[in-house]
Amino acid sequence: MGAPPVLLLHCRGADGGDWAPIAERLAAGPRPRRVYAPDLRGHGRSTWLGDEPGAYAYAAMREDIRAFLAALGIDRTDVVGHSLGGAVAYLLAQQAPGLVRRLVLEDVPAPIPLDPPRPPSERPSGDLPFDWAMVRATDEQRNAPDPAWWDGMGRIGAPTLVVAGGPGSVIPQEQITVLAGLVPDARVATVDAGHLVHETRPEEFLAVVEPFLVP
Repeated sequence: MGAPPVLLLHCRGADGGDWAPIAERLAAGPRPRRVYAPDLRGHGRSTWLGDEPGAYAYAAMREDIRAFLAALGIDRTDVVGHSLGGAVAYLLAQQAPGLVRRLVLEDVPAPIPLDPPRPPSERPSGDLPFDWAMVRATDEQRNAPDPAWWDGMGRIGAPTLVVAGGPGSVIPQEQITVLAGLVPDARVATVDAGHLVHETRPEEFLAVVEPFLVP
């Protein structure tokens, strides 16, 4: 049958290469995996769509990932998503519950409207490895999430591990607890690493994620 697949989805502003050290370990771990780490639209080598209406809707990113998996002939996979990638991952698990075997959400907030809203981000100077229009569009969705995202959490049938980054994270940790409470079969593991858990403390991240993915 070959090694089972695992899909890794990066955070905003990164790309699939962000997962390289984790991918190498998962590919050579106690249960070797086929690892896929695509660039989300507007990032890295994926298409940059500028200010096209709806170009960077979370749902559009979810559909990209469904099409990616279909093109590979993958009909069931584990999914690990960090921040923005985690939101795409939970939308995938809501929309296609049979596709996601196990779900890992790394420092992903609940889809709660921000009060006060996040102010517009200031574009850094120079060339960027991502489309700045994507930042504006995802800021808007973070400020005012689609209520359907919240309503759909109960449809997630995959066992879910929510990895929290602890008090050093930019994400309010109470929102991560709320997110875990919305998913029927979810538990929380805290790795005190801040928002970039798998990058800052890869060994501790793998120590909680690898056993979860083994069954």
